[in-house]
Amino acid sequence: MNNSHVALKVLVVGDYSLLLAGVGTLLNNQADMKVLALTGERREALELAAHESPDLILLDLDLANEDVTNLLPELREAAKNARVLVLTSVTDPEAHRRVVQLGAMGVVLKHQTPEVLFKALRKVHAGEVWLERTSMGNVLHEMTRKKVPDPHDPEAPKIRSLTDREHQVIALIAEGLKNKQIAERLFISETTVTHHLSSIFSKLDVSDRLELVIYAFGHKIARLPK
Repeated sequence: MNNSHVALKVLVVGDYSLLLAGVGTLLNNQADMKVLALTGERREALELAAHESPDLILLDLDLANEDVTNLLPELREAAKNARVLVLTSVTDPEAHRRVVQLGAMGVVLKHQTPEVLFKALRKVHAGEVWLERTSMGNVLHEMTRKKVPDPHDPEAPKIRSLTDREHQVIALIAEGLKNKQIAERLFISETTVTHHLSSIFSKLDVSDRLELVIYAFGHKIARLPK
């Protein structure tokens, strides 16, 4: 659990239901989370996103409804510093890929336990991605399949600035390892891993692990898993 004294501010958006009301109560019972509001109104959701500065937006989506899906980028624009986690009953990896392309940092299925939802929210807030393994594979394939090697790639100077150790960290991130696992694999501390990641993010101009993985595969720094 997050030991920060400041609770993560969560905006819950979706059609009002007993399920969402229960989710709101469960989140408020977490010492490190505070629900700002629970709303199913589009305008209210956007106003709250803009004025309440949520850390996280939990968005309940019917992924088959285009109008509802379009709300995601609008929320991202209204709350530029918030990370979005989608809650859905839709299991189709293609639909999950689409919401990630629209700016979500992860997807949690409604049949999962509350503990999974809490963990996903904390991971997403920390800049990590929360996706089923199949969905992650689809996302990476779609976002990298159009990339072709370019000897005049303007990104080349950024890539050349990476140290050997940073290349090792990137390769392990691409394997799906967490900071603790990377530290153990490389015989370094978690703090050192965090410093390496900060340096990598700065050098490659990416903001989180998902962007880093997509960048790494797209520019052939890491290899797609077989």
